[in-house]
Amino acid sequence: MGGVRSVQVVAVTGGKGGVGKTTVAVNLSLALAKLGRRVVLLDGDLGLGNIHVLLGLSLQYTLADLIQGRCELSEVLLRGPGGIRIVPAASGIQSMVHLSPTQHAGLIQAFCEIGDSLDVLVIDTAAGIGASVVSLVQAAHEVLLVVCDEPASITDAYALIKLLNRDYGLYRFRVLVNMMRSPNEGRALFAKLAKITDRFLDVTLWYVGAIPYDECARKAVQKQRAVYEHFPQSKCTQAFQEIALKVNAWPSLASPRGHVEFFADRLVRNSSR
Repeated sequence: MGGVRSVQVVAVTGGKGGVGKTTVAVNLSLALAKLGRRVVLLDGDLGLGNIHVLLGLSLQYTLADLIQGRCELSEVLLRGPGGIRIVPAASGIQSMVHLSPTQHAGLIQAFCEIGDSLDVLVIDTAAGIGASVVSLVQAAHEVLLVVCDEPASITDAYALIKLLNRDYGLYRFRVLVNMMRSPNEGRALFAKLAKITDRFLDVTLWYVGAIPYDECARKAVQKQRAVYEHFPQSKCTQAFQEIALKVNAWPSLASPRGHVEFFADRLVRNSSR
């Protein structure tokens, strides 16, 4: 099982909608794949999964079919651009609370089976701070919090950090600023968030970097393509390349939190609390 240990599980979250979280998850996945990492992107928005729509992919099965035992994980996995593989969301299933022990075991086993064939599992969580978001973030190895320059974004990011820290013991968060208008804006926004968390919470925030506001990103969405793939020379793409290099250098913890099966086990345990 040696290959499974080094799997990195990164949850991309934001506390609110509209911060570009899904765009970050998709393009970061592509940039990591470009570095030679074997990437699986899990659409964790259990109510409104949309990664396949964003990339113009048609799907036959979702996580719901896997949980119901109608197919194997290999049949659920979509082949995305750049060699990434995508687990489409179980749209319409609001939570995994009602899974039977057999379904729990099946989900864990499914992730175990792909554990040797991936290096990074990127999770795109839903907006907000609902139960499914908390379950996915708790189960991850790294939490990547996406914020943008809107008061509501900072407020919601703080609320999510506070919830995860006080109720679930999480204390390490990495912050990415999206849709940045100027080079200094990212650092300033991070400083604003860190000032609040330093005052009221016992947590550590790390600044990962910033993605500039870029019309190319909007055009890519209209064409149902990833900006990383469709506009390889854009400022946006260059920024994702730099972020991916940083993510690639994050230490892989030797603890079981790096195991894919541990992720799946943690996910279903948290969901059934």
